[in-house]
Amino acid sequence: MSARTKARKRALDLLFAADLRGETGVDGLERAIAEGNPPSNVYTAELVRGVVERQTRIDEVLREFAQGWSLERMPAVDRNVLRLGVYELLYAEDVPDAVAVSEAMGLVRELSTDESPAFVNGVLGAIQRGKDTLV
Repeated sequence: MSARTKARKRALDLLFAADLRGETGVDGLERAIAEGNPPSNVYTAELVRGVVERQTRIDEVLREFAQGWSLERMPAVDRNVLRLGVYELLYAEDVPDAVAVSEAMGLVRELSTDESPAFVNGVLGAIQRGKDTLV
């Protein structure tokens, strides 16, 4: 597993836990650091901070492209994987689109429901195709 793949998984863990607590991912990141469990890869913090900084726009995009699904109705894992994927698709210039989608797919295959990979792939694929109109 690559260092960035591990960083994405750790970022997902932090965003997921923060989501369940009703706090921001940055709050969760700062708690992990204060408790002596900081991320070992700087990309983890970059992802968490980037998602939180742009979460309003990311969530708008998800609401537009996740037809028939509200953010609140999505499983928390899927919602946060999608946030990471959208962040990387729209804002991480050093991450190829195919990598962003592939990494998101890997996370949901490992951590979510059997239906999640098709859902996440469909949403991120649609966002990727419409990306030029979103940024």
